[in-house]
Amino acid sequence: MQQQSRRQLLKNMLQGSLGLAALSSLQLTAMQKALAAQSAPITDYKALVCVFLFGGNDSANMLVPLAGDSLADYVTARQSLAVSGALPISPRTAVNDGIGLHPALASLQLLFNTGELAIVSGVGALQQPTTKIQVQQGNAVLPKNLYSHNDQQATWMRGQEPQSFDRGWGAQMLELLESSPDFSSCISLSGTNLWQRGQLLQPFGMSANGVPSLSAHSGNSSRALLLKNLQASLLAQQTHPLANLYAQSNSAAQARSVIVADALTQAPTLNTQFAAGNNLAQQLKMVARLMSVQSQLGVGRQVFFVGMGGFDTHDDQNTVHPALLGNLSAALASFQQATAELGLAQQVTTFTMSDFGRTLSSNGDGTDHGWAGNQLVLGGAVQGGDIYGQLVQQRLGSEFDVGGGRMIPTTANVQLFASLAHWFGLSESQRRQLFPALAAFDPALMPLFKPT
Repeated sequence: MQQQSRRQLLKNMLQGSLGLAALSSLQLTAMQKALAAQSAPITDYKALVCVFLFGGNDSANMLVPLAGDSLADYVTARQSLAVSGALPISPRTAVNDGIGLHPALASLQLLFNTGELAIVSGVGALQQPTTKIQVQQGNAVLPKNLYSHNDQQATWMRGQEPQSFDRGWGAQMLELLESSPDFSSCISLSGTNLWQRGQLLQPFGMSANGVPSLSAHSGNSSRALLLKNLQASLLAQQTHPLANLYAQSNSAAQARSVIVADALTQAPTLNTQFAAGNNLAQQLKMVARLMSVQSQLGVGRQVFFVGMGGFDTHDDQNTVHPALLGNLSAALASFQQATAELGLAQQVTTFTMSDFGRTLSSNGDGTDHGWAGNQLVLGGAVQGGDIYGQLVQQRLGSEFDVGGGRMIPTTANVQLFASLAHWFGLSESQRRQLFPALAAFDPALMPLFKPT
């Protein structure tokens, strides 16, 4: 009973209903340790990890035809950007003329072959099934500002077209599953993002190096003492409502940082190697460490956000893009290995999102903003080794090309999101609440996950 009271006390503090300023960091750390020691093991744990590829990944070059007319059409469309030396894969659903992965994705080839990686092809933002004729005649209901980076990043993170609220489907899943989700269920390693913004939740931000410490407050220098006095003044009970709100927010942020930092001291040392110079790999390494202490944090569901930029390859694509794909492949492979090492592979699903696909046609040195593309889904629960959706036909002037090699999606991104949300634990009504456009598409879930 005493431990339960302490747990409720800490929750009330973090919700701002009690004065956190009254507790020191050491006291908060001690309280968290006491609570963690009394926590029952969480057996029903699941985590979704969103890997956002900022700039619009040219995912057409991730899947390369191997022979026949498909290869000829591909080379004609891609011109100097056509990839040679593709790594063959054998999806369960046969592909005419064969298909392979970009040679920089060697680590993902192995995961595809072992059934841990699935590819969703022809996926993009859609409000309803759309044809080339509808687009040409101006009758299509298109996503707002279709080829705009900011708007399309928001569309993918929001899961629907702009409404009166500005919330993402990652945070909203947690809010639908729990009446009062814990802050540590929603962690970003790549800054503030819409995907993790909810009505109650905001992403807890940290870096690949961990939780920043208030090192300037330590010691007895005049500067440190000045900062301590300033902090004490800010955190004291304020008479002005806005000042008091700031004090509570600042104090809660410090408390949360202490809780996460303390939990990480109990994380095991990973044997899995993550490349030191690969920023995405280092973000995912920290995600793995955070997952290893989910029972200490007391969470049964978590959503993580990581990201890498540089995918806006209008020029120098033949140099830039292979390097990006190589880092992506290595980082995802290390992360999958780490989840297996921690015994969490079945409970963790990782997936990619990006602004949009890119044009099939070359602009001479790169590609321009497109529409449909390919996305990756990875994890022990994933029914991998196959390509889902309709494979993008890499032929200029086809029934899916609305001009300049911009390809109409054959699978709506909300169909992908709904499958991920179903695995995460959301009911059909909750999925339709999150993704209203689902009503316009085939209600059957994509069979991305193994039967349970």
